[in-house]
Amino acid sequence: MDATIHPWWEGELAGCVFGDERLGQRLRKLIERLAGAIGASLPLACQDWANTKAAYRFLSNDRVSEAQILAGHVQATRDRFAATDGLILVIQDTTAFTFQRERAEAVGITCRVNSGKDKAGRFRMHTVCGLLMHSSLAVTTEGLPLGLSAVKFWSRRQFKGTAALKRKVNPTRVPIEAKESIRWLENLRQSMALLGAPARCVHIGDRESDIYELFCTAQELGTHFIIRSCVDRRAGDGHYTMADEMDEVRVQGVHEVEVRNSKGRVETAAVEIKYRRVRVLPPVGKQKRYPALRLTVIQARECAAPPDRPAIDWKLITDLPVRSHGAAVEKLRWYALRWKIETFHKILKSGCRAEESRLRTAERLVKLIAVFCILSWRVFWLTMLNRAAPGAGPSLALTKVEIALLDRLVPDQAQAPPRAKTLSTYLTKVARLGGYLARTRDPPPGNTVMWRGLSRLTDIALGARLAIPELRCG
Repeated sequence: MDATIHPWWEGELAGCVFGDERLGQRLRKLIERLAGAIGASLPLACQDWANTKAAYRFLSNDRVSEAQILAGHVQATRDRFAATDGLILVIQDTTAFTFQRERAEAVGITCRVNSGKDKAGRFRMHTVCGLLMHSSLAVTTEGLPLGLSAVKFWSRRQFKGTAALKRKVNPTRVPIEAKESIRWLENLRQSMALLGAPARCVHIGDRESDIYELFCTAQELGTHFIIRSCVDRRAGDGHYTMADEMDEVRVQGVHEVEVRNSKGRVETAAVEIKYRRVRVLPPVGKQKRYPALRLTVIQARECAAPPDRPAIDWKLITDLPVRSHGAAVEKLRWYALRWKIETFHKILKSGCRAEESRLRTAERLVKLIAVFCILSWRVFWLTMLNRAAPGAGPSLALTKVEIALLDRLVPDQAQAPPRAKTLSTYLTKVARLGGYLARTRDPPPGNTVMWRGLSRLTDIALGARLAIPELRCG
């Protein structure tokens, strides 16, 4: 779909199918309103009671689900995946949305936290009201987010901490189907069914995803993974562990990485890298169900702990072969891109302000968050597109009206012929509308100035269409 003619949300919602076409039209209007007021409440974004009431009715309609809202975006993710070459990283992670409610029953709970001591010195436990979302974000190896490939929402009626559960039952003997951890496997299968090219995908997860069933599922589907290890699994013939075997491996190279200390300053740390192909065994209670696997363990450890932060100590598990120091560094770099999904969640919460919604039930909140997911991806995509493909044409992301308005609103800092103006030029102009100064030594614009600039540009474009009749069809 040509971005210079049609607004961007037409392409992201083209695959949405509802039983009533009016629901599809309402979703488009809701996306259009919220895109022009990112972070605003529904009444502020909708501007009048009629549109606000229509938005509330859409979100409370039993014939609308979060899967239907995201169906078009998920299909667009598949199309972008098919249009790219090389490996794609599918990053999984879970985030919690917390809400302030007098009664948590209609929304659900996420956990119980210690909220201090009472007058008698006893600890008080506070039940946190909220929802959980587990998402899979497809990202290129350069860091460009292609979109969501799978999303799962849920809430808990009651919560028992992991420590309390371990006192009653050995978690390694509980089938994965009976655990919340099954979400990792479900998203893996759903993403592979969508993208259709498992050999091109590398699934990235933090220590929570160190699940033996996930390793076996990836092997069954013919896809790859890089997981940060949490469990020191049995290795070889079962008489020693992965840590024991890695202790025998000599340091095979040193790599410098940039990290932030406790004061937020960027500094360079030298890490020693080891790697070895290891025979990893399943948990004792699941030996009859799952086979042993040949996996690569990569260890990156800082020699000495610095005074202002913890020492780096990463241990990654992957099915990919690692035969050189360069290949090990490449896998570390890919795992470091896991932070992209954290940035996506930050845009959801800080940019769209999903946790400030006053909707009363989990069903309505989930549908609104699904809409916010589409908006958050758009902001994130534009921010990273400015870095991954700065020389592309501006029509890749902006309409003709938006390009014309940016030329008039934000003067060029350096005179250049019209043909030389690239996508980066115009996205920087959008960021300048959001407060980006664009000084010579400034880093590329981030998500915050981008979503501010997009909101301002949408308002200005609306005013221009009302004032200039010929722009109404642009």
